[in-house]
Amino acid sequence: MKLARAKELTMNAPRHHIVVGVVKQQPSSLLEQAAFFAKQFDADLVCACVDSTRYVEEEKEDGTVISVSFDPDLVDRREEKLDPELQAQLRAVLDRHDVVWSSRALAGDAARALSHLAEQADAAFIIVGTRKAGIRRSMHEFFDGSVGARLAHLQNRPVLIIPLSPVSLEADLPWTNQ
Repeated sequence: MKLARAKELTMNAPRHHIVVGVVKQQPSSLLEQAAFFAKQFDADLVCACVDSTRYVEEEKEDGTVISVSFDPDLVDRREEKLDPELQAQLRAVLDRHDVVWSSRALAGDAARALSHLAEQADAAFIIVGTRKAGIRRSMHEFFDGSVGARLAHLQNRPVLIIPLSPVSLEADLPWTNQ
């Protein structure tokens, strides 16, 4: 009787959630690692892509975001939707794993949007990847800062940063020779 009761409590217990910041054309290793942690923590993955060129005008009850461009010359109020190519990548990688996952399209500052989503989902933690080296990436990080570092200071959930292009201990760090 005790075993049956314990199983009933486990089956009816609310699931844990992990928020994963995703971007188009990122290495699949981020999703592979996220799936690994989802299994370890018996958690669902909530994969979110943030369009930083837009801001949230309205957030519907179901989490759908209505956004507007920061460019005042563009009047294009629209519902944020995940890029079909990114959705296909999520499906191709995550469907190979025994994890429950969903995707969300967000707008605005990436760290703030992921933090807000983590709060809504009561996420156990947030996973993001490092950026690839390159002039454009370095400039973006210079002006906007590291999403992972900003998440560590803007909210109280643990942040797991997955290295996507690690360098050897002898090599220069990606941002030192840019």
